[in-house]
Amino acid sequence: MLVWLFEWLSQYYSPFSAVSSLTLRALLSVVTALVFSMILGKPVIRHLRALKYGQAIRNDGPQSHLIKTGTPTMGGVLILSSIGVSTLLWARLGNPYIWILLIVMIVFGLVGWTDDWLKIKYKNPKGLIARKKYFWLSMGALFVGASLYYIATLQPDMATTREMQDLLLPIFKGWVIPFSAVPFGIGFIIFTYFVINGASNAVNLTDGLDGLAILPVVLVAAGLGAMAYVSGDVRFAEYLHVPYIAYNSEVIIVCGAMIGAGLGFLWFNAHPAEVFMGDVGALSLGAMLGTIAVMTRQEIAFAIMGGLFVAEAVSVILQVGSYKLRKKRVFRMAPLHHHFEEIGWKETQVVARFWIIAILLVILGLMTLKLR
Repeated sequence: MLVWLFEWLSQYYSPFSAVSSLTLRALLSVVTALVFSMILGKPVIRHLRALKYGQAIRNDGPQSHLIKTGTPTMGGVLILSSIGVSTLLWARLGNPYIWILLIVMIVFGLVGWTDDWLKIKYKNPKGLIARKKYFWLSMGALFVGASLYYIATLQPDMATTREMQDLLLPIFKGWVIPFSAVPFGIGFIIFTYFVINGASNAVNLTDGLDGLAILPVVLVAAGLGAMAYVSGDVRFAEYLHVPYIAYNSEVIIVCGAMIGAGLGFLWFNAHPAEVFMGDVGALSLGAMLGTIAVMTRQEIAFAIMGGLFVAEAVSVILQVGSYKLRKKRVFRMAPLHHHFEEIGWKETQVVARFWIIAILLVILGLMTLKLR
């Protein structure tokens, strides 16, 4: 909204035209979300404490975590509100990708909020019934797939329509998996469904230690922001042999908002955490990252950058599968971060070392752009 205001004012005072710059707006988005979350952080935490919205800790988790019982949760509302405000202020709202991302944030956030609220109300860490939870998460993911497919079909040339659906393979120039060849976008929509739901649940599984999930989210958002910038600029897209999708230019504003809001939240979520993001934050942030990966056609690079989230999810799948089939566990405890706690790592050591791994993985993911 401020973009329109400043562009109108620029006819009276030319320096206001600087806001038309995508780079400047992306930086302003970071700063706005950061300041908003920092200012509202303490009041939100006090309000959550007053409402007695404390975290319910699993009995089968590490015993050292029992001390965290009662720590305010649902802090994800602070992150999401910061992202929403910053995006609405600095993005060009005529871009459909912006509204798709905001809808994803709201839908997945509401599911997470309901899950958190039920955990608090009934003092039970199980929360929302699984089938109801995954029904609404599935509806959100299918909405994204169908919407992006519809936008692709509106493009003036078939080459662009295909590029907006085909899965780009990193490193190999011109190699793709042709989802566009499947009628009615079914292949693309199903793949999008798995990417978004997978990302959403993977981030949620990672959110188990103070600060563990939020910094990797910030790092991956920065990496995807670079991908969005490249694919939204015809010159960079042609040079790096990635699909040029004009809508992606504004996606960097949302990525900037995620970076600022995430860093602001980390101020309060760092060990010892004053607040947890809860499912309202984790499910929504994961879904937004997955959606941006699909928009930029960089799902495989996203899997590399978010390798920490992938490892956490895979550890749970392996643990559950192994126990059901062999009655034996692969890890001492799952998700993966609990395994390292059980073998003697301190919580702060696990978090710091996982952060280092996340930084390296984002760098590797970005390298796939140039290697192509």
